[in-house]
Amino acid sequence: MTIRQAILISFLALSTALGSGQAFAEGVGTKTVRQANSKLSKMFLAENTVSEAEMLAKARKQLGGFLNVEELGKRALSEHWSSLSKAKQTEFTTLLRQLIETNYVKGMKANVKYKVSYLGEKPQGEFLLVQTVVKSKRKGRPLKIEIDYLLSKSGDTWSTFDIITDGIGLVENYRAMFNKIIGKSGFDALLEKMRRKLAAS
Repeated sequence: MTIRQAILISFLALSTALGSGQAFAEGVGTKTVRQANSKLSKMFLAENTVSEAEMLAKARKQLGGFLNVEELGKRALSEHWSSLSKAKQTEFTTLLRQLIETNYVKGMKANVKYKVSYLGEKPQGEFLLVQTVVKSKRKGRPLKIEIDYLLSKSGDTWSTFDIITDGIGLVENYRAMFNKIIGKSGFDALLEKMRRKLAAS
């Protein structure tokens, strides 16, 4: 599965849930994911005829409080992060956020529907892991995807910094891709590649 596919499936799981089959007492992590799901679902169902630009603006507002892109990017860059200037850290985070949001809206425009089941949550050190299963169909055949959300707390607010699809996280996927580009061509080449990708989207 490509990074783009992982992003789309993960966020579509949030935004197009049709049911939960819940059989457990919801914790704060599950409530956080479900609330993000509800807000995004209502937004897209009510406004599925608006332009992509308008949809992107609304998605940015809703996703901003749920997905911690800075933490995701920092963990994906790993040791490279601390060596960057503040300006480059900011540009990188901004580009990453825009790419994720753009891919998300393109996925929503495809109007693919999934059914999401919330399975529960468990602590992972200082974090919470919220477990879900997405069921859909691909070429007429049943499709089942495990999607977990790793949440961290800042003050009184929980947000996700990693989304794990069938055992492979966005942080892990991004880290492999970023390390390959940086190792071959340097960090500036990574920024340029992200700019070109965003301009072409």
